[in-house]
Amino acid sequence: MLASSSSKLSHATLVHRYPPSKLHSEEEMSDTVFSSDENEMNYKCENVARKDDENLQCEEFEETPLYAAILTYLSYAILCLFGWLRDFLRNSNIEKKRGAVDPNATLGFVPLYQSYESFYTRNMYTRVRDIFNRPIASVPGAQFELTERVSDDYNWTYRYTGKTINAINLGSYNYLGFAEKSGPCATDAINALKTYGVSSCNTRIELGMFQRTQRYHVELEQLLANFLHVESSIAFGMGFATNALNIPAVASKGDLILSDEMNHISLILGMRLSGASYRTFAHNDMKDLEAKLRAAIVHGHPRTQRPWKKIIIVVEGVYSMEGSICRLPELIALKKKYKAYLYMDEAHSVGAMGKNGRGIVDYFGVDANDVDILMGTFTKSFGSAGGYIAGKKSLIDHIRVNSHSNTYASSMSAPVVQQIISSLRLLKRPEGQKRICQLADNTRYFRQKLVDMGFIVYGNKNSPVVPMLIYMPARVTRFNREMLRRGIAVVTVGFPATKLLDARVRFCISAAHTRQMLDTALTAIDEIGTDISLRYSTRHKSRRLREL
Repeated sequence: MLASSSSKLSHATLVHRYPPSKLHSEEEMSDTVFSSDENEMNYKCENVARKDDENLQCEEFEETPLYAAILTYLSYAILCLFGWLRDFLRNSNIEKKRGAVDPNATLGFVPLYQSYESFYTRNMYTRVRDIFNRPIASVPGAQFELTERVSDDYNWTYRYTGKTINAINLGSYNYLGFAEKSGPCATDAINALKTYGVSSCNTRIELGMFQRTQRYHVELEQLLANFLHVESSIAFGMGFATNALNIPAVASKGDLILSDEMNHISLILGMRLSGASYRTFAHNDMKDLEAKLRAAIVHGHPRTQRPWKKIIIVVEGVYSMEGSICRLPELIALKKKYKAYLYMDEAHSVGAMGKNGRGIVDYFGVDANDVDILMGTFTKSFGSAGGYIAGKKSLIDHIRVNSHSNTYASSMSAPVVQQIISSLRLLKRPEGQKRICQLADNTRYFRQKLVDMGFIVYGNKNSPVVPMLIYMPARVTRFNREMLRRGIAVVTVGFPATKLLDARVRFCISAAHTRQMLDTALTAIDEIGTDISLRYSTRHKSRRLREL
């Protein structure tokens, strides 16, 4: 993620050093992806389902090679040493280059950054800011346009050139390809805007005085409950707040939450706000979870030794950084055995997993009623915004009255809701099934090629989130910039968003990606992986793409 530069940063001007591959028009993409022969698509779906049945939990987490770990630690040590040296030079007025200085500290306020955060931002993050937070200038579909920007002061500020960069999009959560500016979903959303306007200008319910639940809100929740095979559901305008503000509605002081250590920050924030006690268990480790469940029941509350009011297990369907999936059948067995409750976040799995796109419940073929609280978002597979909670009607009725995200948040706007409704309806039609099958096929193809080339890839073989480990900070930035120069936009992540040894690129596969797009990306990864030595795997033989 980190790299040094002795010259002015003007990365955007180098983007077209490698001519990007021919990008397709929307009509060509539609014809290529979703207009396959019906018999061929049915065969593909049956084949994918058959493979799923063989090994649903096939996951791989190869250990970090010793030499890569040593070099990564050494890289960060060198960066820190040079950072301290540069701080000394700045304090001595020898170096004039600006660094990230906290303005609050000079005004007598509480510092915005902790000491190391400020040091990290000054000496490490700022120099690689160009690979983060890139603004886009189009719909975030399978291909899109990035706004070109350059920096003349080492990433302290940017100026925009007025040009855009055409790129294949491997970073957006557009799993089913519904992020479109044309087509039935877009048309329905535009018509809803014309009919209902942008906003209802109030919350859905506010102290019982105003009722701003519109007809489309009711339609969405009924359609969603039917799609998920549960009794009822409730929708919210923000996915993050769905977790952060609804966990406090179902958990409180005297309750215990057992959380997977890889859970999203929205879940963690919800646990903290709830006032309940919470403990973590090792990622997807059912033995560790059972041990903690057993201890919680035997010993009760650590101060009073009284039994917990209730115990809630909180997991995700697909883990957005690891590409792994929860072990749902085992979780259901444990929660039944120990009379606990199960809360599952399906943000990255609903729509993207299962034969019918109903998420991990569908993927494993279990009864949706065995999961007490189903949570999900509309920002990924449905190309919209917001989130939902689904389950028993008694649960949803409780949340309607007690959730701050329902009582105080603004109502979802009509075009946002209509996008979701149209997407849900399409999923029940042949086109929706084609998208689900195409995503599964694209995911397997892309993952397998990376593994066969000798890269370390994390997660489940059916997960559309595909993390590829890079480790060393300089190689993270180099990989990101080289991919963009070849017309491919990717998301790279490093410390502190990951552990020090877990820097990676996270590819997000979409049903809208054509095989040619994936091959173009794989060719670029093959070239760059060879140039900067990213083939770390010791389990799989390193091979070039042309050898496969």
